[in-house]
Amino acid sequence: MTQPQPPEILCIGSVLWDVIGRSACHMRQGSDVPGRISRLPGGVAMNIAMTLARFGLRPVLLTAIGQDPQGDELIAACGQMGMVTAHVFRSDDLPTDRYMAVEGANGLIAAIADAHSLEAAGEKILRPLVNGTLGSAEAPYAGPVALDGNLTLPVLDTIAHSPAFAAADLRVAPASPGKAERLLPFLAHRRGTLYVNLEEAAILCQQELETTSDAASALLERGARRVLVTDGDRLATEADDQGRVTLQPPKVLVTRVTGAGDTFMAAHIAAESAGNDRETALHRALAAAARYVAGGTPL
Repeated sequence: MTQPQPPEILCIGSVLWDVIGRSACHMRQGSDVPGRISRLPGGVAMNIAMTLARFGLRPVLLTAIGQDPQGDELIAACGQMGMVTAHVFRSDDLPTDRYMAVEGANGLIAAIADAHSLEAAGEKILRPLVNGTLGSAEAPYAGPVALDGNLTLPVLDTIAHSPAFAAADLRVAPASPGKAERLLPFLAHRRGTLYVNLEEAAILCQQELETTSDAASALLERGARRVLVTDGDRLATEADDQGRVTLQPPKVLVTRVTGAGDTFMAAHIAAESAGNDRETALHRALAAAARYVAGGTPL
């Protein structure tokens, strides 16, 4: 008897190689300390997809990956984790993207995201959603979509207003505070659920914000349809026009930070896909993120 396929979710955005250096020492500019350096699949879309796969969903990747050996290796790694790569844009003249970060006991010290190939590919990664393969303007894709802010502002603006995305359950996260303003089209077009931290919310709202509840209110006033705002180990808030939930994340010893926000977002999507109410979904997402930053798996 054929087993039913897990539910699909589109993951649109950066899929690349993460090169992460981690040390147990406190670090500052110019520090030279012992530690471990690892290379593993990463990127916002990839981090979200990996967590979604652990929760029993089937991520379908829409991204740009080079046809270089690093790209072939990355495609193989995605397939081994249960991700669908059939719709990935493979360029023969763009290299596979990379991300490099250094983390110490006092958190993220510095990071460089080389996502130039994804940005150069632009709307080419969206072709399956407009040419009828996965959807079109006439018959838009109606399932969940996890979207990251590494895409260019024109591409994000297209997604925010295009009829091809009108029926999708868009879940949107900025790639970093420096790219938070790229989410402004989703405020202007009142589309999607935004996952941001307090700093990113302040950038979007162009004002100082003291708490995640304040940030949620400010984002809704500026046009957001629905928001989830986190602030490290302080209170997190989920809100829309129908109400809000504010919860305290678990207290844990932080051993890593890169990918924590992506884990939170994926766990929340998975919890809601399983039918949990908003308070339970937020609780489970915070718990998964806490386990992740403490060095464990999100489940």
